[in-house]
Amino acid sequence: MKVLFVASEAYPFIKTGGLGDVVYALPKALRKLGIDVRVIIPKYSSIPLSLKNCMETIATFKVKVGWRNQYCGLEYLTYDDVPYYFIDNEYYFKRPQTYGYYDDGERFSYFSKAILESIKYMGDFTPDIIHCNDWQCGIIPVLLKANYSKDAKFNKIKSIFTIHNLKSQGIFPREILNELLNLDETYFNEDALKFYDSVSFMKGGIVFSDAVTTVSNTYAREIQTPFYGEGLGGLLSLKAEKLYGIVNGIDYELYNPKLDKKIFCEYDSQSIKQKVKNKLKFQEELCFTVNEDIPMIGIVTSLVKQKGIDLIIDKLEELLSLDIQIVLLGNGDDYYEDIFQFYASRYPSRISTNIVFDDKLAQQIYAASDMFLMPSLSEPCGIEHLIALKYGSIPIIHETGGLKDTILFYSKYTGNGNGFSFNNYKSEELLDAVNRALDLYKDKASWNKLIRNAMLSNNSWENSAKNYMNLYSKILKK
Repeated sequence: MKVLFVASEAYPFIKTGGLGDVVYALPKALRKLGIDVRVIIPKYSSIPLSLKNCMETIATFKVKVGWRNQYCGLEYLTYDDVPYYFIDNEYYFKRPQTYGYYDDGERFSYFSKAILESIKYMGDFTPDIIHCNDWQCGIIPVLLKANYSKDAKFNKIKSIFTIHNLKSQGIFPREILNELLNLDETYFNEDALKFYDSVSFMKGGIVFSDAVTTVSNTYAREIQTPFYGEGLGGLLSLKAEKLYGIVNGIDYELYNPKLDKKIFCEYDSQSIKQKVKNKLKFQEELCFTVNEDIPMIGIVTSLVKQKGIDLIIDKLEELLSLDIQIVLLGNGDDYYEDIFQFYASRYPSRISTNIVFDDKLAQQIYAASDMFLMPSLSEPCGIEHLIALKYGSIPIIHETGGLKDTILFYSKYTGNGNGFSFNNYKSEELLDAVNRALDLYKDKASWNKLIRNAMLSNNSWENSAKNYMNLYSKILKK
């Protein structure tokens, strides 16, 4: 079985969020199952030079984008035993940032077209399935059926579209159909790409792919409702027969406190006393009171409403009145950044606010913190709480999406569970969940049992990869 995995980012080449981790880890896990998976992404200028120098150009050709004939270079390298292809065009991808430009519609129209043309130059590799990720790749299933269905090299290729976050949909003016995609007006209807008065790349992926997946079972159900559906809930409900929820995992070669050189002291589930050394050293560096008995709560997040930041802020004064320490790492809305910086200046021995994106600091927070707060309003899957589990930082979550699927409320009576949760999206319930965790923290025997449960939770990509392999087989049999 041959699968071309298409995305707009992949670690270690380029990463802006969890998608980059998924595109690195899932293909690697699938290859271990015997599937010939290859990844293709844009060749951004911000890719490290050490990696660029290892790429070889295997083809150059032209891509038609509306009336334009644009250059495309197809480059290649192998990283961690996974073959990677790169779409090279400096006009579209030699820029400081990955997304957020006025011409993103044109950039990813070009990218989608270049993907399909590049298959002609991959030698003996013709994919059975093109696995597309998020809106940047959503138009590929459309073009595959519109332009390549009569081509013998392409007419048996199936497509799968994975929704990582429904909020970002790639919505552009209807003129994009002809001016960039070379599609006629028949595609501007409710059963195709029309989204109100615009064109949605996300909708294209949902309608024209052979299967749609998203990153947890609960999120797959949620996005069929008006609240979570972002205007596409009705469509997803209609397409429910081809919608699958497969929960994300994490790569335990990247996220493992026993192997992590970024933390102060390595440890595992059999040596959790070593975890305390990370906390004591971190307290010292943050100029907090150095005391292992003071609970430390970690927050690694984007400072946006979706992540439940308003709930935290609503109860932050009460939280800081408790005998706890809070360490926050993240950036986002100026409003939220300013509030956390204010509290850090007011309570410097209780809260540390770090408005940066820093992988090393994130790892240190996971290793040092006793609890990890993630009260998201919605969360397709999330990766931070899975990392927290592996590092023995106990998640406190709002029951939504992948959070609900992976965190089981801990009972000291049965000894089962790996975290704490609250059902209704209310700040009072968040505070109650934190207090329940703090109460259990006083019982060291129960708390250590909970830490071991968390660290032994299996959230590797192995099970998820098997689910994807089964789905690939099912689609190919249709």
